[in-house]
Amino acid sequence: MSSSSESAPAQAAPQGAPDARAALARLAAVVVGLVVLAAVFHSLDLLGVIAAIVAIVMLHEAGHFAMAKLGGMKVTEYFFGFGPTVWSIRRGETTYGVKAIPAGGYVRIPGMSSIEEVDESDEPHTYRQASFPRRLGVAVAGSVVHFLIAFVLLWCVLVFAGVGAATGTAVAELPAVTGPAVSPAGSPAHLAGLRTGDLIVSIDGKKATDPNRATSLLGDARPGATLSVVVERDGRRLTLHIVPVPAAGTKIGGQAPAHDARAVVGVRLATPIVRSSPLAAFGQSAVDLGRFSGQLFSYLGHFFSIHGLSNFTHQLTSPSYAQKASQQPSSRPESIIGAVRTATQAAQAGWAYIFLVLVSLNLFLGIFNMFPLPPLDGGHVAVAVYERIRSRRGKRYHADAEKLLPLTYAVVALLVVLGLSVAYLDLAHPLANPFR
Repeated sequence: MSSSSESAPAQAAPQGAPDARAALARLAAVVVGLVVLAAVFHSLDLLGVIAAIVAIVMLHEAGHFAMAKLGGMKVTEYFFGFGPTVWSIRRGETTYGVKAIPAGGYVRIPGMSSIEEVDESDEPHTYRQASFPRRLGVAVAGSVVHFLIAFVLLWCVLVFAGVGAATGTAVAELPAVTGPAVSPAGSPAHLAGLRTGDLIVSIDGKKATDPNRATSLLGDARPGATLSVVVERDGRRLTLHIVPVPAAGTKIGGQAPAHDARAVVGVRLATPIVRSSPLAAFGQSAVDLGRFSGQLFSYLGHFFSIHGLSNFTHQLTSPSYAQKASQQPSSRPESIIGAVRTATQAAQAGWAYIFLVLVSLNLFLGIFNMFPLPPLDGGHVAVAVYERIRSRRGKRYHADAEKLLPLTYAVVALLVVLGLSVAYLDLAHPLANPFR
């Protein structure tokens, strides 16, 4: 997905009210039809992900829109999509609407470059005539919105879903255990009084610092030998006594235990989930935002290195290597096709996972859009800074946009080639589902 801003051609005069209402009715019918089809084919998760991405794109553009208005600039268009207009409506000086090709969105602010022709009456309210701080504000607003969205999503996950604790072991499930040595009253863990949600503190006096450690301690148990298990429940510590049964002939949740298991307890363990208070989540969200951003910077630096690009080229030219690399989700970036697939997989795993995927998507868009290259938002920042440095008191310098056109075309061509290459890999060799 590429969200483009301030670059579309001028919109024709808005349609009349009857035509606008008819176009809106057709658009609404299409949306309702898509919802019905998604429901019939059990694809509401997919539709929800697409709707979320559309909202992210338009919030990005809303950031540009709001800062331009606050800076006294004229905004003539605010559209989702490109190409022929499907529906539009004019309010004040701005036309809002939807276009036929859903490949992003844009706002149009007159005078984004020194060579753009603008009506003389609009010149005082163009982007190029605004002060440096106001132009800078418009240019960075889209990326700031992405970071704000990521912050809010992280806060919601921390407060309402929680995250895995750094240490500790929780009882995730008490599966049914069957077999000749199993009591009809239930599994050993159930008979001992273990409950889902209990936090296991120790097993036979040895600390259960994490699920792997606890699993190892339980794996050392002998059939018929009592295990002393200390758990924390509702703020109290309880000591439970579990008597494992022989693994031979026993099934856990209808499946045979591990081939090397000697005894069966009948419990599945997980990392405890910790929820933050609303106030504490503000600080933690900021910390996590910085940590995730640093990881993304590192990833982008690695990908665009000689080694990273060589690896990516190898995936494009070698199907067997691409298939092998697809088992590692970090082996390459994803196109909009791959991003939608991953987000849909996350939605099926739970809402917290889809929120985290959308956090990653927003951080990527926020950071990538700030690359100092036209036509990205970072390119507008670079031009604004350069013009500010070259300007003198009482005489503003305007960069020659024609000289920047070759660089702009080169960047666009590179982005198109990269986007098509990643899309091909996403179709031919989809990345493995990380939520299984």
